[in-house]
Amino acid sequence: MEQGRLTTLAAWESFYVIVGSSAAALTGLQFVVIVLGAEMNLIGSAPSVRAFGTPTIVHFCAVLLMAAILTAPWHALSSAAVGIGVCGFVGVSYAIRVTVHARRQKEYVPVAEDWLWHSALPVVAYMTLLVSAIVLHRFPAPSLFLIGGAAVLLLFVGIHNAWDAVMYLAIEHRQNKP
Repeated sequence: MEQGRLTTLAAWESFYVIVGSSAAALTGLQFVVIVLGAEMNLIGSAPSVRAFGTPTIVHFCAVLLMAAILTAPWHALSSAAVGIGVCGFVGVSYAIRVTVHARRQKEYVPVAEDWLWHSALPVVAYMTLLVSAIVLHRFPAPSLFLIGGAAVLLLFVGIHNAWDAVMYLAIEHRQNKP
C-alpha cells in the first residue's frame, strides 16, 4: 500500500523540478533587485524591508524547500508529510509575524491589495500545506494537489510582491529625482 502512495508522489517529480527551479531562479533575481536598489539608495528602512522585501525571498525559498522535500527518495510518505507539515507550520507563524511587522513599520502605509498579497494569501498557502500534510497519508492524491496549489500560490505571491516592490522603487526613484 505504501509503495502505491510513493508512486503517486513520484508522479509529481516533474512538477516540482519546474516549480523548484523557478523559485530558485526568482530568488536569485530578487537578490539582484535588492543590490541594485541598495546601490541607487532606494531601499527603505529595515522595518519596511523586513515587512515587504524579506518575505518574498522566504516564500521563494519555501517553494524550493517543498520541491526538495517532495522529490527526495522517501521510503515512507509519512516522512514527506512531516517535512511539509513543518514547512506549513513555520510558514503560518512567519506569515503572521510579517503581518505584525507590516503594521509596525512607518515608512509605507499598506493598502488592501498589500494586505491580501503580503498577509492573507501567504497564510492561506502555508495553512493549506499544514492541513494537507496532516491528511497526506489518508488522502494522498487530493493532498498532493493542494500542496502543489500552495506551491504555485506562494510562487505567484512572490512574483507579485517582487514586481510590486520594483514598481514602488522605480516610481519613488522617479518622483524623488532632482
